[in-house]
Amino acid sequence: MKLRNKTVVVTGAASGIGAEVARLARFEGATVIGMDRNAPGLTLDRFIAVDLSSTASIDAAIAALPQRVDALCNIAGVPGTANPTLLAQVNYLGLRYLTTGVLTRLPAGGAIVNIASILGADWPQRLDLHKQLAATEGFAAGQAWLDQHPVPDDSCYQYFKEALIVWTYVQSQKWFLERSVRMNSVAPGPVFTPILGDFVSMLGQERVQRDAGRMKRPAYADEVASVVTFLCSDDARWISGVNLPVDGGLASTFI
Repeated sequence: MKLRNKTVVVTGAASGIGAEVARLARFEGATVIGMDRNAPGLTLDRFIAVDLSSTASIDAAIAALPQRVDALCNIAGVPGTANPTLLAQVNYLGLRYLTTGVLTRLPAGGAIVNIASILGADWPQRLDLHKQLAATEGFAAGQAWLDQHPVPDDSCYQYFKEALIVWTYVQSQKWFLERSVRMNSVAPGPVFTPILGDFVSMLGQERVQRDAGRMKRPAYADEVASVVTFLCSDDARWISGVNLPVDGGLASTFI
């Protein structure tokens, strides 16, 4: 059991990939603390309600954690059909704020795993902007930067998945060198989850049909969850600063 005696925090634990990560982590021996804005429909060792768009809610959730957690899995997110401000806050600013707050509770050997997306693959086209945003400290400073550099509503989801990948890249080695805490991201393609329909609406039928010919099928949530739990385990102790596609080879078809 790869996660025996480890305490793992999973955001977005009420459904989709987050729920599968929570189930698998418990099966692999972990004590799992789930976080979500919705009540979970599965067995957890503990549940903490949190709204990632609110720093007050995040602060309260962090205060409710034990003094030591061994891994943080940032799975929670809203789809591209959500309000753009909410999307920025939940998918990037709140995730980053929570992670920074939990960092001091992670021991040497601890792990952070962020859920990115194949839709963040164009991050090199906006690298300078993403690095500027990554350099801001705190929720408010990040929001102020975004106010000065507005993101088009129709590309918000992609933009903040790109930003998350870049933040993972630029921040991970600093924390690994200073604290021996690893941070990686996982980039799924389409996944059979409750919000899959939102992605169809966001991308449009033409894009969806075009991509459908490039892959066998969308992933099942457990196929992504197994990679997340691996990155939390000691088997991945020398993997840090990686963005790992888990997409059935979809990304490779764009080369």
